[in-house]
Amino acid sequence: MVKIMEIKDKVALVLGAVKGIGKGIGLALAREGAKVALNYFDWEESLDELQQDFAGTGQDHLIIRTNLLKTDEIPGLIKNVIDRFGRLDILINNIERGGWPVVHGPYVHEQWDLEMATTLRAKRWTFESALPHLKASGDGVVINLSSIAGIVGRSGPASYIFNEGYAAANRGISLLTETWARMGAPEVRVNEIMLGFVETRHGVKTRGWDLLSDEQKTALYDHTLLGRTGTIEDVVKVVIFIVKDAPFMTGSVLRLDGGYILGGDKVAPIP
Repeated sequence: MVKIMEIKDKVALVLGAVKGIGKGIGLALAREGAKVALNYFDWEESLDELQQDFAGTGQDHLIIRTNLLKTDEIPGLIKNVIDRFGRLDILINNIERGGWPVVHGPYVHEQWDLEMATTLRAKRWTFESALPHLKASGDGVVINLSSIAGIVGRSGPASYIFNEGYAAANRGISLLTETWARMGAPEVRVNEIMLGFVETRHGVKTRGWDLLSDEQKTALYDHTLLGRTGTIEDVVKVVIFIVKDAPFMTGSVLRLDGGYILGGDKVAPIP
């Protein structure tokens, strides 16, 4: 009988952890007994609250500021984790930047480059540096966070939220997930959570959401089968499931979008 993975005393590295989804995942892993390294770069104003929240868990943790756009700094990030905890078992590849035509306005190549460098490139270099340690764990887990932008692109109600560069980068993440699952096997499972519109990630509690008109928001809700946006807790539950309860799953993409991809069309009764 295959046992579930015990999170207690495992070591996790969470990228993009200063607030929102990354912070929520980090706190959940800490509550499960993991030692957590939390990387951030910007949103310095959220740092005090991050420190207070993790101090409240009573778990050993490490907060590191690293600019992941500078790929030569990434091996140092991994070294800091290993020097502190001696191992690495879980990598939460939660870093992205982009989308939101209503925020950024006309698309310029600097925005394109930033989206590719953050959403795609930083994930790849972090995985490369972390992989030897994840393999040494013997029971490593990588979770890539991506977006349904990789499927829907700039279309329909999502046109106000996703641009082409962000969408292209997110389609690329799924290819990386498949390749990395092959590279990591059998010691490391690599899976992906493809997010729809979630609070702090292209949903409520973002500046872009507040720029949408009521009609634009209604169109998004109407296009989503469950009629709502997702919560951080929705994401956390899937992360914990993948880490603990999915030992035979690797190379998979779990779509967490409330049914947005399917659209809001109803099924007509059979005549």
